[in-house]
Amino acid sequence: MPDNKRSQAITQGTQHAPSRAMLRAVGFTDGDFNKPIVGVANGYSTITPCNKGLNDLSLQAEQALRQAGAMPQMFGTITVSDGISMGTEGMKYSLVSREVIADSIETCVQAESMDGVIAIGGCDKNMPGAMIAIARMNVPAIFVYGGTIKPGKYRDQDLTIVSVFEAVGQHSAQKIDDNELLQIERHACPGAGSCGGMFTANSMSSAFEAMGMSLPYSSTMSAEDEDKLISSGQSAEALVNAIKKQILPRDIITRKSIENAITVIMAVGGSTNAVLHLLAIAHAAEVDLTIDDFETIRARVPVICDLKPSGRYVTADLHEAGGVPQVMKMLLINGLLHGDCITITGQTIAEVLKDIPETPRADQHVIRSWSNPLYAQGHLAILKGNLSSEGAVAKISGIKNPKITGPARVFESEETCMRAILDRKINPGDVVVVRYEGPKGGPGMREMLSPTSALIGEGLGDSVGLITDGRFSGGTYGMVVGHVAPEAFVGGTIALVQEGDSITIDAGERLLQLNVSDEELEKRRAAWHPPAPRYTRGVLAKYAKLVSAASKGAITD
Repeated sequence: MPDNKRSQAITQGTQHAPSRAMLRAVGFTDGDFNKPIVGVANGYSTITPCNKGLNDLSLQAEQALRQAGAMPQMFGTITVSDGISMGTEGMKYSLVSREVIADSIETCVQAESMDGVIAIGGCDKNMPGAMIAIARMNVPAIFVYGGTIKPGKYRDQDLTIVSVFEAVGQHSAQKIDDNELLQIERHACPGAGSCGGMFTANSMSSAFEAMGMSLPYSSTMSAEDEDKLISSGQSAEALVNAIKKQILPRDIITRKSIENAITVIMAVGGSTNAVLHLLAIAHAAEVDLTIDDFETIRARVPVICDLKPSGRYVTADLHEAGGVPQVMKMLLINGLLHGDCITITGQTIAEVLKDIPETPRADQHVIRSWSNPLYAQGHLAILKGNLSSEGAVAKISGIKNPKITGPARVFESEETCMRAILDRKINPGDVVVVRYEGPKGGPGMREMLSPTSALIGEGLGDSVGLITDGRFSGGTYGMVVGHVAPEAFVGGTIALVQEGDSITIDAGERLLQLNVSDEELEKRRAAWHPPAPRYTRGVLAKYAKLVSAASKGAITD
């Protein structure tokens, strides 16, 4: 059976002469109709530095596909910038964009009967959006990450975009002046690439490399380095080989490979958003995965990388220290990875890692030795209790006090919460509650990087808790709990919290508890009424009608 059986279905036979005529107009010649047609899903834009360099990578992939005997067809897909929209109404479109990206790639590849697709993305939702589409379609595919931004420099300190958010809080607390804030802003983002710590973009790129859907080392390369261009061409070559051998995404995206991805996320100290996105990818691939599986894996995997946001180093430093392959080799030899999982190259994980040293180099400090981890267990904890019967997600790295019980400070939106923080109305010991920001209620499940960074900047990160049915940026750390499910909009207990109620966050016991009697909660529940939808037309309205709970990945199909 020919390798390009999908595209041949629309290019062979006299009845498809019109199709061939149109393809000739975009550069096909007689001999090209027997070649596999490969989509190049190009996420290039100048909306965000994350995607600024993607067109160069896409052109490199296009050239490599031609040289490998395939016919590329480039098409665009969208991005929005989380960092730019953070703290605004526009942030409600961020998670929605994951679905738009997935739908656009699926639509184009399936409509044109492409034989494969190379997806090239940068900002946070490019990656899970592309992988959801890839898992749904199950045609040969590979993901190419646009690369991490290099750290900004100011007064011998490495800066990331989170440095600016935290500086806003420091400025509000009068710890820095106007000029210091301006200098941090000017130096934080020096060029192209995705946010530089182990935030969401770098977390998901690392997960895809661990899963076998991207080439080794590609997940931690810097966007502006030549290695990134070379890797894009090599990825195109690997994809053509996968088309010839019919290595399909669902051969790669399995229960075992997703467990490998979760394991690596824990080891590198990755983003809370990885929980949401991996659940959605598993659903698209028809793999049985639940939020509780993250807690099971967390309990056995140490954090061995000292990376921002709570650590010292950026992702470019991880790359220099040996990258994801070094981390994976340590996990493999300690029995925490499935070495028999196949990758996009046709090799198994064990074969890919065969020549990687078992221990990290002594001249670096990013990857810790196995006997000296940063934390003995993973950092992404699943908390349950009467406030989150379906589960909530907490990042418990970098916090001094894993337990807090305090009075609730209740806010119906991120904006009202942020005003209270900047007006110095939040006190040590408070537990801030931000609700009606969930998948349906927001809608769109905004990230709370602005308030959490402001708390850190004001010096309240270790003494104030924050819970929300919204999300957190991969740059967030502190005593914060997100993805609370059921969310407020559907009548979850978080909707019943009143100002001054006692709330307990206990990371050690994985508990999120409203310390109010069941009888009182039943009275409040009987009096509660769902609010009117915030949007009744357009993409946010459609999303709110379709989206599931965060505990299921905020999926829409």
